[in-house]
Amino acid sequence: MPDTSALLTVADLQAWYGESHILHGATFEVRAGEVVTLLGRNGVGKTTTLKSIMGMVEQRSGSVRFDGRELIGLSSDVIARAGIAICPEERGIFASLDVRENLLLPPQLLPGGLDLDHIFELFPNLRERLTSQGAKLSGGEQQMLAIARILRTGARLLLLDEPTEGLAPVVIQQIGRTIGALKAQGFTILLVEQNFNFAATIADRYYVMEHGRIVDHFPTAALTANMGKLHEYLGV
Repeated sequence: MPDTSALLTVADLQAWYGESHILHGATFEVRAGEVVTLLGRNGVGKTTTLKSIMGMVEQRSGSVRFDGRELIGLSSDVIARAGIAICPEERGIFASLDVRENLLLPPQLLPGGLDLDHIFELFPNLRERLTSQGAKLSGGEQQMLAIARILRTGARLLLLDEPTEGLAPVVIQQIGRTIGALKAQGFTILLVEQNFNFAATIADRYYVMEHGRIVDHFPTAALTANMGKLHEYLGV
């Protein structure tokens, strides 16, 4: 059973890119051991929320507390050393480096980072492609590599931005099994995902975003009762 205490607490989070005010008081929490999904249409601030947690926006205010520590005002590298890692939508694979080099690039910042043997248990495809350049990997293999890379750091909270974007159904199923395995190993995951059918197979709870704010929240057990509202929120 997940710890019922909040590992991440976000309160009245505001964020800007230059003159553009993107987040308008987002408030939510993620408990230890949960998979929590941020849902919403394109452009409502989901990715900005993840970047704001990591300190990767030009300006932010409000409160982001991780394991009781306030992160507002801290730089991205300090936040990473606190135990949070982000896997961006664009994946960020270095095309000229092979799989091993990509995997070994991030430093182990905290105890508990997975070694390569453990990573290959989660992603057996990567062992087979160990000497392949990043540019020669399929989209699914690149996504697996992007997730695997942050597992070495020792982070306890993983921020995953659209991990199934553009992937084949069989690869999406593999990503889902991996996220389930990570949860079973004690990782906490905050997920941004457009593929609601995928999110419904792995998430414990959902927050719905509109116009830079959280406008609704429900657990997986209440999905059926909320499908009408979800269709309105997501336009599906």
